[in-house]
Amino acid sequence: MGPMGCWMGLGLLLLAALPGQSAEPCTQLRGGDPLAHTPLLQPAGESPSDPPGDYRHRLQTTALGWPVQSTWCVWVEPSQADSPTSGTSQRWQVAIARALREWQQVLPIREVQDPQRAQVRVWRRRPPLGRDSMGRARASHGRAILSLRTLGKGAAQPVEPQVEVLISPGQRLEAIQATALHELGHAFGLWGHSEDPGDAMAISPGARPILQLSARDRATVRWLYQQATPMGSGP
Repeated sequence: MGPMGCWMGLGLLLLAALPGQSAEPCTQLRGGDPLAHTPLLQPAGESPSDPPGDYRHRLQTTALGWPVQSTWCVWVEPSQADSPTSGTSQRWQVAIARALREWQQVLPIREVQDPQRAQVRVWRRRPPLGRDSMGRARASHGRAILSLRTLGKGAAQPVEPQVEVLISPGQRLEAIQATALHELGHAFGLWGHSEDPGDAMAISPGARPILQLSARDRATVRWLYQQATPMGSGP
């Protein structure tokens, strides 16, 4: 593997949230108690072979539909200027900002100051050890953990995805940026991997960090956001 290790961590929890307070997605408070810990990501049932130019069939969906939104509200853990590790923190902030700007070219993303109002929260921390397909412990520098939350009481309330993104600060700037670009791709609905090492969503990182979305990444995003979904603020 390259310096970033392997891409890991497609977790899913089903959660219930506090009642929604506003129709504007980035002003709503979010939170709630977990209802289940059952993994709900599942194959989407698309063609087993890639069409030219994208990797749509490798994406997973949820039992409640595609986990996408028409507007993403993102909170990034702030740096602490007086911390002994302020230099590392600032490098991490720069890398995350660059990765977010790349995604903002293709998706409506707004940064918020309150983590309780975010659908995606990005944390400056190393993910805990995960497990590979053989059950062996594996370390990673990034992980995205998906949850679904209702925005009010009752079964008829809309549901939205929410994601905790863990990005380790213990890498060089370009490695952090590439890790963030990949994990944010999961957060924004690309719950799957490409087998092309030139894609941001490649299953394994190559020797050179991928810092920009490829044409295949962009085509897959376009396809995904054209799909019908019952998510609360989905397209």
